[in-house]
Amino acid sequence: MRLVYLDNAATTQVCRAAADKALEMMTVNYGNPSSLHRMGASAEQAMETARKQVSKLLGCSPETLFFTSGGTESNNLAVFGAALAKQRAGRHIVTTAVEHSSVLESVNELERQGCEVTRLVPDKNGVIEPEHVAEACRSDTVLVSIMYVNNEIGIHFPIDRIVSSVRRVASGTLIHCDAVQAAGKMPLSAERIDIDLMSASAHKLHGPKGCGALYIKKGTRILPRVFGGGHERGIRAGTEPVPLVSAFGVAAEELPPVEEQNRLYHSLRQRLHEGVERLRGVVWISPKAAVPYIVNIAAPGIKSETMLHFLAQHDVYVSSGSACSKGKKSHVLTALGLPDSLVDSALRVSFSHTNTVEDIDRFLEVLEQGLKVLVRR
Repeated sequence: MRLVYLDNAATTQVCRAAADKALEMMTVNYGNPSSLHRMGASAEQAMETARKQVSKLLGCSPETLFFTSGGTESNNLAVFGAALAKQRAGRHIVTTAVEHSSVLESVNELERQGCEVTRLVPDKNGVIEPEHVAEACRSDTVLVSIMYVNNEIGIHFPIDRIVSSVRRVASGTLIHCDAVQAAGKMPLSAERIDIDLMSASAHKLHGPKGCGALYIKKGTRILPRVFGGGHERGIRAGTEPVPLVSAFGVAAEELPPVEEQNRLYHSLRQRLHEGVERLRGVVWISPKAAVPYIVNIAAPGIKSETMLHFLAQHDVYVSSGSACSKGKKSHVLTALGLPDSLVDSALRVSFSHTNTVEDIDRFLEVLEQGLKVLVRR
């Protein structure tokens, strides 16, 4: 039975070149990049090569890129680091109700510590207009944090226009973007759009788990969250995981061109949409304007977990939403006002450049079997 993996928004298979690079850095070039001898210098050079490779994904200069343990740490560092660095200027934060939990829970904690938070909710089409973000800003707004692409239904927020709108009314406000689901799949230019902070993660683009990056605009000050050394220029203490960082760089370089990927994603999405339309009792949730590589559908009456297990028994893998939620009811679908019948039965299908039309056909085939076999409640 052929394995069909359509849960790439949760994680991706590490590409062979990245895995080989990690092994090399663990067994051959294994020096500490902070050591002053030749092996340390060699490891440091490998780090800087990776920094250049990953910086291209975010459209920034290598010296503005800092490595972390993943998207969650990058988001935490950005949110807490910015809010605490700016606390004398104010304690108001603007974000959305559909952010990844690593942003939502960070903001919730800051709220418990006395910050005031405005949470914007997308309309039924998944849209938050830039002017609405600007209208939410005040004289004491110190941080705006809005994701580039939603990890559950693929909403794409117009970050470039949001940045411009916020700058016009609150020039001193720091702007952070969680670009974890966009990096490597969409053209990004952190420097061009004049954003202050942008997060990315290796394992979403065929790199290893345990490594991420945070872009920090030149001149932007944030406070570190981890202390104990001058690593990453004082932003993130701790011996750098050179094998993971180097693999991250190779994975970034191995990605096909964005245009090529998106031609594939549009064809896969179209194939999926045509198949879903032929199935009775399946609802397409993702907005038309969503990115083509993240799709949310539902089979009302059949619990997500029940369908997931049925699909997995046939070696077909999707998810019910964010992997970080571990099966909890989706805060994204709930925030959008969808009925419980859809929220409780939602399935997320997410593509990588390694997927094929045959994968979509197999998923639809097994999904149809599940609709016939599983009891609706």
